[in-house]
Amino acid sequence: MKRFFVTLALSATIAGTGFAMTEGVENEAVKARMMLMDGVKAATGTLGAMGKGEMAFDADKAGEARQALIDHAAKIPAAFEAQEMDPKSTALPAIWENWADFEMKAQAMGAAAEELDTSDLGWVQAGMGDLGGTCAACHKAYRIKK
Repeated sequence: MKRFFVTLALSATIAGTGFAMTEGVENEAVKARMMLMDGVKAATGTLGAMGKGEMAFDADKAGEARQALIDHAAKIPAAFEAQEMDPKSTALPAIWENWADFEMKAQAMGAAAEELDTSDLGWVQAGMGDLGGTCAACHKAYRIKK
């Protein structure tokens, strides 16, 4: 249960900081990948809000958020394949220096999302720890700390 609340706190922090603000981003490839990550943030935020009781649990909406995470995770490697940068980007060059590990982390996020059972609030809460852990692992290694 402790892991669930840590994950919820991480989700709230990510949602509150708006880590992928695209305003002022000139590089279109960077803007596209930031928008992709905003989609991850939105889906995670939906599941986190349900888990914290800030939003009524809705199995259909939870399932849609889960599917969005699966879809976005599959697109992450292609979105980052070109080593494009922008002053507003929080991506570290380590992504391209450790490409195989970066891809593996994106796949781990997709796998955690696939394993997430959204049929019941308790299962969503139980699975958020694993999902949040995959996000945190990638951000720790490949995102500029703010």
